Amino acid sequence: MSTLHVLSHSPFGDERLNSCLRVIGAADALLLSGDAVYALQPGTAPFATLNERRVKLFALAEDLQARAIVAPDWAEAIDYPAFIELSIRHDKVNSWL
Repeated sequence: MSTLHVLSHSPFGDERLNSCLRVIGAADALLLSGDAVYALQPGTAPFATLNERRVKLFALAEDLQARAIVAPDWAEAIDYPAFIELSIRHDKVNSWL
C-alpha cells in the first residue's frame, strides 16, 4: 500500500518535513506545494536531507515558479493534472496539515 505525502508548509517553521521523512515508505512519494518548496533551495538543511534520502519527490511547478526556485534533477516539477494523477496512483493521500 502506497501513500502520497503532501506538504505545504515551510520546512523552516516546524518539523513536518522531518516527521514525514521518518514515516515515509519505499513505495511512497512526497509532493511539495506552497511554501514547502523552499525545501528545494540549494545550501539549506532541508535540501541536503532530501538529496540524501532520495525519496520519490515531486513539487508543484506553479509554486516553484512563484518562489523562483528551480527543481533539482532528483525532484520532478509537476502541474495540477499530474498532482491528480499521483493522487489516483497511490492508495492513500496524507496531507501534513
